[in-house]
Amino acid sequence: MSGNKSRFQAISQITDRQKQPPKTPNRLEELWATDVFTLSKMQACLPKDVFKSIKNTVQTGGKLDVSVAGIVAVAMKDWAISKGALYYAHVFYPMTNITAEKHDGFVSVQGDGSVITEFTSKVLVQGEPDGSSFPNGGIRNTSAARGYTAWDVTSPAYVMETDNGVTLCIPTVFISWTGEALDKKTPLLRSNAAMNGAATRLLKLLGHTDIATVNSSCGPEQEYFLVDSHFAHSRPDLLLTGRTLFGRPSAKGQQFDDHYFGAIPERVQVFMQDVEEKMYRLGIPAKTRHNEVAPGQFEIAPVFEAANVASDHQQMTMTILKNMAKKHGFMCLLHEKPFAGINGSGKHVNWSVGNATQGNLLDPGDTPHANLQFLLFCGAVIRGVHKYGPLLRAVVATASNDHRLGANEAPPAIISVYLGSQLEDVFEQIKKGDVKDSTHAGMMSLGVATLPEFQKDPGDRNRTSPFAFTGNRFEFRAVGSNQSVSGPLVAMNTILTDSLTWVADKLEAELAKGSNLSDAAFTVLKEVMEQHSAVIFGGNGYSPEWHKMAVEERGLLNLPTTADALPVLKEPYIEELFERTGVLTPKELESRFEVYAEQYIQTIEMEAKLVISLAKTRIYPAAFRYLSELSGSIANLQAIGIEMEKESAEKAASLTKLMMDAVSKLSAALDKHEFGTIEEHMQYAAKTLRPMMDKVREYADALEGEVADDLWPLPKYQEMLFVK
Repeated sequence: MSGNKSRFQAISQITDRQKQPPKTPNRLEELWATDVFTLSKMQACLPKDVFKSIKNTVQTGGKLDVSVAGIVAVAMKDWAISKGALYYAHVFYPMTNITAEKHDGFVSVQGDGSVITEFTSKVLVQGEPDGSSFPNGGIRNTSAARGYTAWDVTSPAYVMETDNGVTLCIPTVFISWTGEALDKKTPLLRSNAAMNGAATRLLKLLGHTDIATVNSSCGPEQEYFLVDSHFAHSRPDLLLTGRTLFGRPSAKGQQFDDHYFGAIPERVQVFMQDVEEKMYRLGIPAKTRHNEVAPGQFEIAPVFEAANVASDHQQMTMTILKNMAKKHGFMCLLHEKPFAGINGSGKHVNWSVGNATQGNLLDPGDTPHANLQFLLFCGAVIRGVHKYGPLLRAVVATASNDHRLGANEAPPAIISVYLGSQLEDVFEQIKKGDVKDSTHAGMMSLGVATLPEFQKDPGDRNRTSPFAFTGNRFEFRAVGSNQSVSGPLVAMNTILTDSLTWVADKLEAELAKGSNLSDAAFTVLKEVMEQHSAVIFGGNGYSPEWHKMAVEERGLLNLPTTADALPVLKEPYIEELFERTGVLTPKELESRFEVYAEQYIQTIEMEAKLVISLAKTRIYPAAFRYLSELSGSIANLQAIGIEMEKESAEKAASLTKLMMDAVSKLSAALDKHEFGTIEEHMQYAAKTLRPMMDKVREYADALEGEVADDLWPLPKYQEMLFVK
């Protein structure tokens, strides 16, 4: 039989690949933040009064003194040029979910034709990109296109070095000429400021007088897949969508549980080391690396940082992973579900709040039942998640994350809170009105004298919970691997702001009645539990019983798709929440709904078009050739008296016909353009187009198991996942 050679050429090129020599890692202290214009570097080159002003803004959130920007600009330029930079860029994060930047040179031509380097305060503080060329939900258009970028001094500038040069990168916000936020960073900064105000007010009620700025902090765990680029370039679906639209599961997948925490393949570890070196140079505190559950899947996680910086660093991490993968002959897949039949990828967002004087405000200590500060902050989170759970679902709603949520590999689409047995017991005691103690798990003894005894954690780890307390923080597990962490952080900060304000109002009212602080606090906490304990769940979030109970008995919403979840952003109580806290105006919130809804529809329609194209140009020809050659072989054998079973040919012919019919139906469905609302269009994409695409795939994947291996035109799962 004749066949497609590209797959076998790819395998040959991979197996013949020259092994990279072992690399001697640089010392961490020699690498750390060498490419970042840190406060210590500023202190060394700025006048004392200028440095003091900048430091005050960075560390306390004080107002930026624009008059010092010119001095900072010169120092920043000189430092960047010493690192080899010839260009600078205002870096911002529009609603495309990826980084945007325009490079401008430091060069300035003088009247006599000579050149000097120049970087002024105006250029540092403000830029002017075209606001209409980015997703904006109708806020900007081609006749009213002006937009601005503005320097975010709280996130440090850095130089980004590539094979093509060095660029000074300045983190900025992106707003319209009329003042609306067009980016991911502006709402995050607003939400953190609002949360700081509400948290400070509550801390004062608790008797604190020395209160430093309260910040949210974040430590996102990034999962990803690596596929050899020879395979990836032979898969148009991976190149254009980041996932396989066709592909029969490999006989071996993840059923043996042998990949998770297994030995990291040598080639992958060299890649990881280069990623980490780049991250360290940029001041990104990479801490953990390991194999994940699925074959070909890995994870990298940093140490906690202030949420704004962590969000910037997370965007940089995704860029570094993709770029470094190319250098090592890989494609890095950040899609939530690149392969069917095995786990997809998420991004667990570990979130907490705290400051320099009171510490981590979500640390329960050894006696959580007596820790009023912790209980009030934790109670505020419980109230917020119950009251605004649909918002948390909406901010993780994307076309790609729909494949993962609720699929027995990721949290369900029903938002609940897991506290662990100790805290669940404490809050149950509060609900009953009699708080006595905190249960302790005791020591773990392994029965071998040479092995250490150690303190057990007060609660187990529930991997099925979308929002779980994990010792001194909450872990939001529903976030997609390809998402910016900004949206989830904005939502968590905002609902906490609302709840802390409610708690403080209630506490003030109880204190005004003459209650002491302890009695007042437990009265407020009892009300929280009476009204919001329905959101607390410690069981199996995957079970059908929980899904039924959550909706029918506890009144929680099950929003299985983005088409179901995104319209939550248009609910009046969500609009009021963001307006009341000053995080997003109604116009800004509406624009986000419009942008994300359009992105959802466009993603599914683009994938549907590619399904049709691949079926017609890749899979049909392979099936036809196989049927032709198989029928010819059967006829030739019969001519010499050898009878051959015809079941294979009949099955392949039937599957081909079924697939062709399914493609025709999908093609006709794509031609529908009449929709009353964008919500109707989303539902059509989710409930009509997606199932039709799945039906085409069902027949194509079945055909893959029938067609001769040398004829199949696309790299197979077993090759992409196991040939490294």
